[in-house]
Amino acid sequence: MSRGAAAPDLAALAWPAPRLGEAIAALAQRAHLGPRAVEIPVPPPGLLAADAGALGDWLAAAATWLGIEAEPVESPYADIGRLIRGAAPALLPLAGPGPPRFLALLGARGPTVTVLGPDAAAQRVPAAAVQAALCAALEAPLLPAIDRLLADAGVPPARRPRARTAILRAQLSARQIDGGWLLRLPPGADLARLARQARFAPRLLALGALFAATSLLEILAWWMVGQGALQGRLDGGWLLGWGLVVLSQVPFTLLATWTSGQLAIDAGALLKARLLAGALRLDPGAIRQAGVGQLLGRVFESETVEALALSSGFSGLAAGIGLLLACVILGLGAGGLLHVALLLAWLAVVAALGRRFYRDRQAWTQGGPVGDSPAGPRAGRLGLTHDLIERMIGQRTRLAQELPERWHAGEDAALDHYLALSAAMDRAAVLLTLAPRGWLILGILGLAPAFVAARVTAAPLAIGLGGILLAYRALGQLTGGLSALASTAIAWQQVGPLFHAAGRPGVPGLPDFALAPTPAAGPGPAPAIVAAHDLSFRYHDRAEPVLHGCTLQIAAGDRLLLEGPSGGGKSTLAALLTGLRRPDAGLLLCQGLDRQTLGADGWRRRVGGAPQFHENHVLAATFAFNLLMGRRWPPAAADLALAETICRELGLGDLLDRMPAGMLQMVGETGWQLSHGERSRLYIARALLQGTDLMVLDESFAALDPETLQRCLRCVLDRAPTLLVIAHP
Repeated sequence: MSRGAAAPDLAALAWPAPRLGEAIAALAQRAHLGPRAVEIPVPPPGLLAADAGALGDWLAAAATWLGIEAEPVESPYADIGRLIRGAAPALLPLAGPGPPRFLALLGARGPTVTVLGPDAAAQRVPAAAVQAALCAALEAPLLPAIDRLLADAGVPPARRPRARTAILRAQLSARQIDGGWLLRLPPGADLARLARQARFAPRLLALGALFAATSLLEILAWWMVGQGALQGRLDGGWLLGWGLVVLSQVPFTLLATWTSGQLAIDAGALLKARLLAGALRLDPGAIRQAGVGQLLGRVFESETVEALALSSGFSGLAAGIGLLLACVILGLGAGGLLHVALLLAWLAVVAALGRRFYRDRQAWTQGGPVGDSPAGPRAGRLGLTHDLIERMIGQRTRLAQELPERWHAGEDAALDHYLALSAAMDRAAVLLTLAPRGWLILGILGLAPAFVAARVTAAPLAIGLGGILLAYRALGQLTGGLSALASTAIAWQQVGPLFHAAGRPGVPGLPDFALAPTPAAGPGPAPAIVAAHDLSFRYHDRAEPVLHGCTLQIAAGDRLLLEGPSGGGKSTLAALLTGLRRPDAGLLLCQGLDRQTLGADGWRRRVGGAPQFHENHVLAATFAFNLLMGRRWPPAAADLALAETICRELGLGDLLDRMPAGMLQMVGETGWQLSHGERSRLYIARALLQGTDLMVLDESFAALDPETLQRCLRCVLDRAPTLLVIAHP
């Protein structure tokens, strides 16, 4: 790296480790992330001596308590400069002698970045200096040998910094550098705050200005041609000026296209992050009752929302600007205010056609009555799609259990109903598409009074015709935008629950550093991990509760076996204990605190488990990912070693030895297929690797032979601090 001018004293601008919580709060406040006014205590003394994961967990908990997120990032050596310039607001670890210190990066502009110092003052420093500080520990062992090489090669001193930088880049290009933690709003934050952080408002204003500038330049170009033609002065100067105006539209058009593309990318990323956060917050019971076809339909509809919402928004913005300019031009033309009134009236007609198209497309998508068809609402696009997917998944069961004469029952009626809905939607779409052409006829008829009164001249006539054409193009953009907007609104009915689930109000649970430590086990009775008093729970489709008046207490170190008949509420109790469901009545405490105090994440860090086999899944990913998905990802070397040890204790050593890539072997639908027993042991290992205080295993040993069962039971008893096993008698 270049070693030119003297680097600033970054150590003086860095925050010491004891003030790390204060640094997060100050940085979030100055970056306008709107943190909550809460106090973050000093990090524990041994935290910095632990691995980077422990520090990252503490920072994540502190950020969550402030109402923001802290995302750990790392970057290849070659891209560290780009990360520094685009990372703000961020906390960067500053390597060097002495205790650890951290830079609070507030923003970047050109070759400099703004750093927030411990005195709450912002100072601009060269980005190269920050890059050199982050890379110093990685570069230091190589610099003496590189300097000797450059000296022996006779490289002039003036060229040595550039040569040193090139050699370092070649040797360290594949090395990863800890880039610190990015601070940002969570996906479920208020939409206004998210839009403000992404700077959507000024970018939309800039996009509108670019659309307006392009339209005005186009109007100017036509005015120059018309003025020259009417005055008989179409000489070289007029044509040259017209050509310059036309060429001036090119950069504005390119800039508008680039701006709209950047907006689409950023808005799409924000939408995907929010939908994913909402999917993770959905009620598990609601997901369990939905079929595969319905869940897959939500995925398809989310793609529709992302693709069409942005295009319809940009088309609507351009159409609105074009129609506004068209009204002004029509008012100055031969038709005058009559032309403007006709355009406004035709806009009302277009709105009515758009409403009809929305109604017919909604019926085509979700199903709707057409005549006396008995097909019902499932004859819509989504209903047919869901039914087809469910039939494909259950094809073998259906062929074995259903009578052959019932295999295609109702299919013809459903298809006829769907075709009728499609025809109605197509008619509405054709009428909406023809609306701009109808305006051409109406606009030309609007010039008739001027002809009848014999007071029309060439200039007002040309202006009126230009306004008609401008309105025609704007109406074309508007009708296309209305079509996309209608499709988006209908798709939103499927996607909306995911979007709103991410923004459900609620205060996150207290972080671990704000809770009193769990008392150590003494000579007295062991402290309770979970205590339940008069729990009741009823499924929404049942009249009677499956659990009523359930009271129990599980102390640290307990080994409990819960047996009972099917349908007796064992799995429901397991779901309540692990936080997958909330009780309708009663009190449920974990280490003396309720779920509202601990938060969903805090509860699951203390109580975990493995649900029944049919509610557990092997994802199409590596074997290691399926094991450690409840721990942290990407994993540390210690995590992989612990996962392999537990797998071998559970009897999965032969499987690991058979798989060519071992722990990194792809498994699931597109990879190595696991047997029923191997999956069961994978689920047990996944639960053990969560490291919770209480582990609940719901019929996890049902698919194991007696020898493997004894082996797995020994492993679980040795590794689970407190254990609840649910099984049939």
